[in-house]
Amino acid sequence: MADTIRTEALVIGAGPGGYVAGIRLGQLKKKAIVVERDKPGGICLNVGCIPSKALITASKYYDKLKNHGAEMGLLADNVRVDMEKMQGWKGEVVSKLTGGVRTLLKANGCDYRTGSAKLVSRDAVEVTDAAGAVTTIQADNIVIATGSRPVEIPGFKFDGKRIVDSTGALDFAAVPERLVVVGGGYIGIEIGTLYAKLGSKVTIVEALPTILAGNDPEIVQLVARKLKKLGVEVMTGAKAKSWTEAGGRAAVTLGLDNGGRDVTLEADKVLVAVGRRPNSEGLGLAEVGVKIDKGFVLVDKTLRTNVPGIYAIGDVAGQPMLAHKASKEAEIVAEVIAGHRAELDVRCIPAVIFSDPEVASAGITADEAEKRGREVKVGKFPFAALGRAIANADTDGFVKVVIDAQTKEVLGIHVVGNGASDVIAEAALAIEMGALAEDIALTIHAHPTLPEAIMEAAKASLGEAIHIQNR
Repeated sequence: MADTIRTEALVIGAGPGGYVAGIRLGQLKKKAIVVERDKPGGICLNVGCIPSKALITASKYYDKLKNHGAEMGLLADNVRVDMEKMQGWKGEVVSKLTGGVRTLLKANGCDYRTGSAKLVSRDAVEVTDAAGAVTTIQADNIVIATGSRPVEIPGFKFDGKRIVDSTGALDFAAVPERLVVVGGGYIGIEIGTLYAKLGSKVTIVEALPTILAGNDPEIVQLVARKLKKLGVEVMTGAKAKSWTEAGGRAAVTLGLDNGGRDVTLEADKVLVAVGRRPNSEGLGLAEVGVKIDKGFVLVDKTLRTNVPGIYAIGDVAGQPMLAHKASKEAEIVAEVIAGHRAELDVRCIPAVIFSDPEVASAGITADEAEKRGREVKVGKFPFAALGRAIANADTDGFVKVVIDAQTKEVLGIHVVGNGASDVIAEAALAIEMGALAEDIALTIHAHPTLPEAIMEAAKASLGEAIHIQNR
């Protein structure tokens, strides 16, 4: 007979949504249990955000020293990659963070359990552990935080050997001589760039007319130029049709939009990165009446589903599928369960692409603003005129500040340049607080730093930039 336990709140999933919900519930003195089928931290900490950024950082160091060190007087002979050690270091980074999650859950009085969970009623979940033992958890509130997984495409089933998803691509034992990346979105660009720096011959295949679709074209152009410098071939308007094993490599067949003959590429590894889909199947959600649309669990601003007592957060609850959005929703759902007045009420959710150069944005673009009937002004400041960027020997990039021409309200800030991921927080804060361009322009920024570019771009939107000519 299965054991039965009771709790006030049960969270299914321990990613950046689930574990944060567990911690916040504990802080609010709610008896909570977090259930995860694998390791704490979810995709983000274990096989996504964190390990990818660790390898991206390592590849940047290697590329900088090997190809640009001499410019700075750093003379290093025989610089080489030890992939086994690099993967070991990446693993240590991941272990520190996942271990920290367990500690934080325990410190906040939140129980953590490993197993697969399935709803059997509106307030009961069966959890099956690795040995097959079943525990029934009765909960007043259930939070679905099951995340997402990579999308497979016909003819390219993930086998972990030739055809890999992002998880497999971050675990290569050796740098592939030839890598084909199917998908020119942020995951494909990030991973393709890191292996190009480590020595792979990389080809990126994108079905759409451009990589990084949806981003400012001027920003995309800058990233594309750097990819070319790294020797990365980008094929747009091309669709991966099939592959076969040939001569110890994959022979990948591509169909081209221009109507020409199919093209075949050789690859030691093929990364398929064409998007992610929510993990909403097999949880018993439909059986208890929870509404789902195209795999996403439908929720309101308080993260409630249509079934009382059942909530959803993170990737499974809809776009944007970003870790920090999941964490924010986690705090909100915990507060709602605890009886506080809370809802998801944000003016912008910043987004970052860890390409080279990095891309980060908060708010809307000038085109989006104009489509909404706003008259806008744009201030732009290049990294090439920024003291810190010059001292970093990394001057590719710029900041764009989009403001309402009448009210001077900041509508969007868009950054391309290495360090963009660190400076975008100021942009998000400015928009969230309803800042005017003058608020940023009048704020003294430390020198020499990268955030000065945001100040200068804000000044430029007002015609008051100091270190470039105003237009």
